[in-house]
Amino acid sequence: MKFTRTILVAAIAGTFFPASAVKMHSAASDDNVILHAWTWSFDTIAKNMKDIAEAGYKYVQTSPAQACYEGEPGPALWSEPGDSITGKWYYYYQPTDWTIGNYMLGDRAAFKNMCDSARIYGVNVIVDVLPNHTAIDDSAVLPGLNNAVGGHENLYHAAGFTPIVDYNDRLQCTTGEMGGLKDVNTENPDFQYYYLQYVNDLINLGARGFRYDTAKHIGLPSDPLDPKSERNNFWDIATGREGVYGLSLLMPDSVYIYGEVLQDRNTKETEYAEYMDQTASGYGHVLREVIDRGNIGTTDLADWHHPVAPNKLITWVESHDTYCNAHESAHLTDDQIRSGWVFLTARQYGTPLFYSRPAGSTRENYWGNNRIGERGNDEFRHPEVVAANKFRAAMSGEPEKLFTSADGAVMEVARGDKGAALVNFSTKPAKVKVETTLPDGTYTDGVSGAEFKVKKGQLTGKLPANGTALLYAE
Repeated sequence: MKFTRTILVAAIAGTFFPASAVKMHSAASDDNVILHAWTWSFDTIAKNMKDIAEAGYKYVQTSPAQACYEGEPGPALWSEPGDSITGKWYYYYQPTDWTIGNYMLGDRAAFKNMCDSARIYGVNVIVDVLPNHTAIDDSAVLPGLNNAVGGHENLYHAAGFTPIVDYNDRLQCTTGEMGGLKDVNTENPDFQYYYLQYVNDLINLGARGFRYDTAKHIGLPSDPLDPKSERNNFWDIATGREGVYGLSLLMPDSVYIYGEVLQDRNTKETEYAEYMDQTASGYGHVLREVIDRGNIGTTDLADWHHPVAPNKLITWVESHDTYCNAHESAHLTDDQIRSGWVFLTARQYGTPLFYSRPAGSTRENYWGNNRIGERGNDEFRHPEVVAANKFRAAMSGEPEKLFTSADGAVMEVARGDKGAALVNFSTKPAKVKVETTLPDGTYTDGVSGAEFKVKKGQLTGKLPANGTALLYAE
């Protein structure tokens, strides 16, 4: 039976907006930071909104909010066969429908309550959305979604059940099965309409941004067409340039959108940049190399390692994927993560995202207390992290200049003549001697109380292992 389309009352009428008529809202005002409240439930985020705001975060990012696969219902972030509790964090990345609420994070009422709390404290909610695929077990897809697209077979690309072999082949990358996840026909107008209702519902409840998971797996206008598609126009629909069946994205000039566009040889970053900001995965990788090495070496940290302008990049020391999947970054200590965070946040461009690690996690036990829905550890509000967030806000509009110590262990991010951030990447204490743009005088770091002196363009002092300092001119 064909799905009957009922346009939401709050939807914007019309079916097409020329690109010039749509203002791309950006988080990159050079003072914003994002907290990734990974696996926190909606209720948990709401209860901690005051702390989030006071820590200086302008955005809080939730995990996926849509209906999802119930593979091992249980409270665990991760479980192995025979464990006393079951669960897997990634089940909410396996959609079974695009409706608000799931068993892992909370229902529709909890989502609205979270957004209401965010509004009170001046925080914007970003929702992780993933239209690219459904659950690995596609039989778990709910009837409402199947009916919306005119039958289950219409939900997927022609190659939607064919595993991707070459991720740099754009037809495979944008239409094939990724890691067992069945690839949705995002060009099907019936699906676009159904999905857009979900997004607009989130906006109506208070969401003010979206992070598009696996964005590089959704085709661009220049990409080859799937045999079942007529146009690669999903991103025009998702960003409000076009409507579908009279329905368009709500508030396109007020909703922030960025995409997980992991860099590779044939990713088309510049074309994605016409639609959204992107994750700077390459920069995160080289920054972690520096942190691991404890020295700048030959790495150019001034370069963003991305073809797109830095004001359109989301930066991080680590993401939930680098922490959870191959544990690429999970070995880094909290001190090391903070040193990288201070460096990223002090820079003029990029919008830094702080990943909240699980509560109780250690370098020997990555899952910590191992409970979905609970707040992460206290690092998101550590005095050093909060100081970095507030330094970024205070330095808004000030140009950056980077300096490196002679031994490569210490970097300074100078922001005009108003302030400077010092970072010791080494696991040993460092005597600091670097050039600076700060005026002559004595400076005190607000967190540690350490003193630094500037004389004739030289900044001197001491930093502990993986230590940082944030200095303000009077």
